[in-house]
Amino acid sequence: MTQPDPSVPWPDADREQAFGRWLAAIASAHSLKPDSVRLASADASFRRYLRVDTLGGESRIIMDAPPQKEDCRPFVKVASLMKDAGLLVPEVLAWDEAQGFMLLTDLGRDTMMAQIDAERPQANLARYQQATDALLAWQLASAPGVLPPYDEALLRRELQLFPDWYLAQHKGVAVEGAMAQTLHKTFDTIVARNLAAPQVYVHRDFMPRNLMIPLTAGNTPAQQLGVLDFQDAVHGPITYDIASLMRDAFLSWEEDFVIDVTIRYWEKARKAGLMDFEDWHSDFGAFYRAVEWMGLQRHLKVAGIFARLTLRDGKPKYLADAPRFIAYIRATAHRYRELGPLLRLIDEVEGLQAASGFAFGRV
Repeated sequence: MTQPDPSVPWPDADREQAFGRWLAAIASAHSLKPDSVRLASADASFRRYLRVDTLGGESRIIMDAPPQKEDCRPFVKVASLMKDAGLLVPEVLAWDEAQGFMLLTDLGRDTMMAQIDAERPQANLARYQQATDALLAWQLASAPGVLPPYDEALLRRELQLFPDWYLAQHKGVAVEGAMAQTLHKTFDTIVARNLAAPQVYVHRDFMPRNLMIPLTAGNTPAQQLGVLDFQDAVHGPITYDIASLMRDAFLSWEEDFVIDVTIRYWEKARKAGLMDFEDWHSDFGAFYRAVEWMGLQRHLKVAGIFARLTLRDGKPKYLADAPRFIAYIRATAHRYRELGPLLRLIDEVEGLQAASGFAFGRV
């Protein structure tokens, strides 16, 4: 049996051997070259991706997802939904569900993020237009009862990551007393605001790192972006994915560019009938405020997730981007009177101004 590249690390010999047997069993049917396997990428979960060449000179992607830690069934289900919606997603070519190995088509090596010109926002407008085109196609395919609901319970579980991991574990703050009361009241308002929004399919991590720029047969960039990392998709607020796209985990834009892209999305969405809610169809400002409230929920959640990835999972690079999320949270909290107490709480924890009177101690 031809062995895969020994430079690919494995957690244990049993999984490495299981992978070798699986790859050997499918290699002929898919014209694979087992000795070409190498690392492609890893993400914040326990999944990782390998790349393998074919005898015809193309490449394929292998998902390595230990079944005791990752359930691949949502990935397969959402991939099918997205393909039916007209999106460009990896095609599942082979899947060993019991062992957590999957062979996928390869959408290429270039993410949208890799090609962004951070110094010239308008130079990226065409790519963002492609991204919102894909988003609209996904939202227009929505149907209730197909994907898990982005309901109150899930919104609250996500928000709780902020006090549990960012404040208590990362900052060493005892979340009690006035601080706990402020967070509870703020979270109630955030949840109520976001549950009021129309419900559609939500990718849940729709951002340039998860959008691919495939090449056409002539090696020119395709006019349709590929979509990755969609396995956590849910049915929830229409505001979520556009907030995720324009308030990126790893890239910040000035608000004039954020508004430019968001209003272009809003124009297309209302023509498609997705803005028929309250005064959203006629008032971009009303929609934009709802996006800000949805973004606030995501920023609080991700700050907690990044702390957990560092402290529990040993991935310190994520927490380095936490200041970006604190800046997002503060920017939104500055705009709304209801969020004044949250702003004071954040400023005190971050040492950005004099203590505001919260009674909390260090653990």
